[in-house]
Amino acid sequence: MSSQEVEVLVVGAGQAGIATSEHLSNTGVSHLVLERRRIAERWRSERWDSLVANGPAWHDRFPGLEFSDVGPDGFASKDQVVGYFEAYAEKIEAPVRCGVEVTSVRRRVGAPGFRAETSEGTIDARFVVAATGPFQQPLVPSIVPADSGLLQMHSSAYRNPGQLPDGNVLVVGAGSSGAQIAAELQQSGRQVFLSVGPHDRPPRSYRGRDFVWWLGVLGLWDLETPPQGAEHVTIAVSGAHGGSTVDFRDLAADGITLVGRTTSFEAGTLRFAPDLRGNIAGGDANYLGLLDAADAYVESLGLDLPEEPEARVLGPLPGCVTDPTLELDLADAGVTTILWATGFAVDYSWLQVDAFDDEGRPQHRRGVSSEPGVYFVGLPWLSRRGSSFIWGVWHDAQHIADHIATQMRYLAYEPAAADREVANV
Repeated sequence: MSSQEVEVLVVGAGQAGIATSEHLSNTGVSHLVLERRRIAERWRSERWDSLVANGPAWHDRFPGLEFSDVGPDGFASKDQVVGYFEAYAEKIEAPVRCGVEVTSVRRRVGAPGFRAETSEGTIDARFVVAATGPFQQPLVPSIVPADSGLLQMHSSAYRNPGQLPDGNVLVVGAGSSGAQIAAELQQSGRQVFLSVGPHDRPPRSYRGRDFVWWLGVLGLWDLETPPQGAEHVTIAVSGAHGGSTVDFRDLAADGITLVGRTTSFEAGTLRFAPDLRGNIAGGDANYLGLLDAADAYVESLGLDLPEEPEARVLGPLPGCVTDPTLELDLADAGVTTILWATGFAVDYSWLQVDAFDDEGRPQHRRGVSSEPGVYFVGLPWLSRRGSSFIWGVWHDAQHIADHIATQMRYLAYEPAAADREVANV
């Protein structure tokens, strides 16, 4: 086992780690990026086969490189995203070392900085950047017992319909992942039940502009804190099949049965909250609110963007919403699989420093930890709404790299000889 010293240790070589590496290099700070598997590993092995990015290629990228194999208004496949980050790491000559797992990081005793224990030895670093992102630990609610006889799978383990046993499927969670997977499973010939909770539902595009453009010009990407009660509200939007607005009415018209939030399980029966209609109404209000804001913006600036009155036509609610299913006998419904599209939790068990609250959440301000010398990049709402998106990570990483460079200048400072003599008088 070897030992090494570096100025900055960056843990993780996904979008957050690569962006941090670029900015550290630009500020002249030596560093090392460790990745336990491969660059952009979660895009490779923890996403379903047909996944594409939820934002167009002109927007969901770093400023320094365009996608070589996707048009500006196209939506990159997961393999194209992996190729993009590999190409970016090569372009900036990022010092990435793959296949090295960091098992612990602790503050050094009697010396500045931190000591990282890794699968290939120890590394001492003055600063540590946790760039492992928000998708670390799949969250599966403890509602259905493991011995229920059902296949239970988190969305991060789902690849394609052929992976599942014969039978129908309940998808729990109707954000981008859940809605897209439910549609794919229904198109494969299965009956799908989709459990819908509170969500934001923006239009894919409006008046000739993608919703990411509208969030940009309206300043919504720059919100520094989520609206009250919306800290964990998911966004239902899709880049699949060239991009389309997620409308739960359309999913129901295609044969998917919508149900409310999944609440409990007993003797083979699942129960759902009577909140489906309210959740759909909340998503509709979010959708129409963005259209209102966009129209006001166009009028105030006198922009020549085509009107789109048909975008406000939502249509009647389907029967599964007006007369919702509150209980489902899974055997009678032929359900053999429950797919949990219920998000992720962070896992910083390897980072053994005083940088977390009592619930294990990072304590930081714009990624600058409460533990001096420790930083976080890639988390939702790290500095603003866009922080966990590809382009938002890049800007947050710049702030972190600048902060580290400033700290290094302070640490390198020594009073001039004359000043030291005066101080000793």
